[in-house]
Amino acid sequence: MLGFVSAYIPWNAISNLELRRPYKALRDDLVLPSATTLSNICRREYALAVDAIKKQLPFQNKVSLALDGWTSTNKLAIMSVIAYYMDGKWALREVQLAFDEVDRLFCSHF
Repeated sequence: MLGFVSAYIPWNAISNLELRRPYKALRDDLVLPSATTLSNICRREYALAVDAIKKQLPFQNKVSLALDGWTSTNKLAIMSVIAYYMDGKWALREVQLAFDEVDRLFCSHF
């Protein structure tokens, strides 16, 4: 699943026999999931991640949001949204809310 996500391969490509053949050649007992199963796994993991982030954020405290942008070693423009807050013991905490590649048309530092 990670390979499909990182390579921007659509879920329905898993149904392609030519794509499945090398996986089967490497490991004959491998059972590849369907596109629907991959989508369901992705939705479930996303919901778990959102719930985990919501549990970390304070209920009635103030939260500061920050945007952070940088260029990776392979020249990808990356942007992250981070929430900062103080916990009950006055310790500074941070939670990453979003992380995505940014279109180079919107970046002026390239």
